[in-house]
Amino acid sequence: MKKDIFGTALLDYQNGNYTEDIKTYSSLEEEDVMPLPYLFRDFDAMPLLEQKALSLCKGTILDIGCGAGSHGLYLQNKGYTITCLDQSPGAITVCKNRGLVHTHLGSLLNFEGASFDTLLLLMNGIGICKSLSGLNVFLNKLKSLLKPGGQIILDSSDIIYMYETDEDGGYWIPENVSYYGEVQFQMEYKQQKSEPFNWLYLDFNTLQRAAVCNNLSCELVSEGEHYDYLARLSIKK
Repeated sequence: MKKDIFGTALLDYQNGNYTEDIKTYSSLEEEDVMPLPYLFRDFDAMPLLEQKALSLCKGTILDIGCGAGSHGLYLQNKGYTITCLDQSPGAITVCKNRGLVHTHLGSLLNFEGASFDTLLLLMNGIGICKSLSGLNVFLNKLKSLLKPGGQIILDSSDIIYMYETDEDGGYWIPENVSYYGEVQFQMEYKQQKSEPFNWLYLDFNTLQRAAVCNNLSCELVSEGEHYDYLARLSIKK
């Protein structure tokens, strides 16, 4: 059975058993930390890009990769009908415990039977696409879940800055990497490690090209302070 490292940590925090944070290991850096309190933040503690994203939401909403449900909870409290989707059983349990009415446990690609005015993918939610080669299938799945006039709101980062540069200003990209935004991660919590998993970061130009190829318009809404950006996609009329 697959370990739900992320969900276990969220449940511990929700149940008052917070003693440590999630450690992450990636193919780009040795170790980082994902602070659990940050995953339960309220609107005022969210980055400006996330606040902007939430202000753009309209109609019925699907929060893809909802985690602890902080974005969904804010939108639900604003009167929106929002469905929170995540593959982590622990995350979905936390969302329910926090009062979110509509939740769904499972993967995006297997999600069926509903359409929405807004699809929300925050905290680099497009990362669940895993690789650039899977982007066309991913975008077409998103399109299939949109109501007429619907929108996809997402944030991501151009992580080229994480690679070393040479004397001419070029970047050293390993030969075994097909696109520099493809990263492998592993999570550790209370001495338990997850299986390694792939995650995708997209620079805006690559996202825009893929959107155009899939009959989607792609608007750069705003840029953050550290190579991150917020984008809005919609089906071309």
